[in-house]
Amino acid sequence: MSFKPLYDRVLVRRIEASEKTAGGIIIPDTAKEKPQEGEVVAVGPGSRGDDNARVPLDVRPGDRILFAKWSGTEVLIDGEELLIMKESDILGIVETEVAAKKAA
Repeated sequence: MSFKPLYDRVLVRRIEASEKTAGGIIIPDTAKEKPQEGEVVAVGPGSRGDDNARVPLDVRPGDRILFAKWSGTEVLIDGEELLIMKESDILGIVETEVAAKKAA
């Protein structure tokens, strides 16, 4: 099954945080918080502006993003737990060093 979000909605897969702290302490599952970092899986075509023209989204599939703690709605698609959220819930795009060097 394929899923295409509508308007300015984004489908996100959470990226799991590491199970150890920097000091080497293992964090048990009961103490873990849900990660606030994810990978964009699919994006909608964008919202409509005041002049009825389509406003494209700033994120693309494959982008690593940070989002607010309580953002989005959890959905189960093909047995995988994903999030659907509005683009405005996204705080920013995480750029890796390789991507930053290509842009420069």
